[in-house]
Amino acid sequence: MTDPVLRIVVVPATKQSRTYEVSYRRLRLLRGLGVVVGTVTAFMIATYAYMVSRHSHMLELEAQVALMRAEQERIPALLRRLGTVESQYADIRNLFDGDGSGAPSELWLPPPGALNRSSGTDEGRGGQPDGWPLTEPGFITRRLLADGEQAHPGLDIAIPTGSYIRAAAAGRVVEVGEADSIFGKYVRIDHENGYVTLYAHASHTSVQLGEEVRKSEVIALSGSTGESTAPHLHFEILLEGETVDPLELVTQP
Repeated sequence: MTDPVLRIVVVPATKQSRTYEVSYRRLRLLRGLGVVVGTVTAFMIATYAYMVSRHSHMLELEAQVALMRAEQERIPALLRRLGTVESQYADIRNLFDGDGSGAPSELWLPPPGALNRSSGTDEGRGGQPDGWPLTEPGFITRRLLADGEQAHPGLDIAIPTGSYIRAAAAGRVVEVGEADSIFGKYVRIDHENGYVTLYAHASHTSVQLGEEVRKSEVIALSGSTGESTAPHLHFEILLEGETVDPLELVTQP
């Protein structure tokens, strides 16, 4: 039996017509070949898309691995920082617990005559307020922060209640507060060279308004009055009304 033939006749306008014949068998072969080519092409496209997706996922995993390695490298530094914080916490506990047992120590009271302020130096006014404002080193819990919502205009120094607060330089007492809502009991001294110092949260003040004081003279006892959660001294230095970082002038013993 003769295989059916598809005959195509092309009749040009100026030339003799031409006839093309294609057997149905060949057409079936071409159709099958087209299906195979289409299937292979679709498979290759799908494979390429899958590989691109896997490559993208691999890049994400590599980024996560790099981040985890960076975090892992931070662990020793964090452990060192934790050790420092624990050491500082122990120092604070020892500062307020005389025997380190955690039980509150008895309130320390100054010896008789301690507040006669005879321990000051004869240095005249006009010098920089560069004296440490306490007899003891204390523990700095907060430093100067000039900007932002957490701005803090001076130093907070943790110290047991009743510790001596001393004038950082010679000067004249221009303000003595007894019940300020923020500073509690406080003393402000003008050193007559543009410098003014503030000593806040005292439990007792021992100077009067207008009184002349010498450098290192005892002017108050530390406490936790005003806006305070624990015994400490809030110490500020101002120059021409502008806040100065106290640690630029004074050195903690």
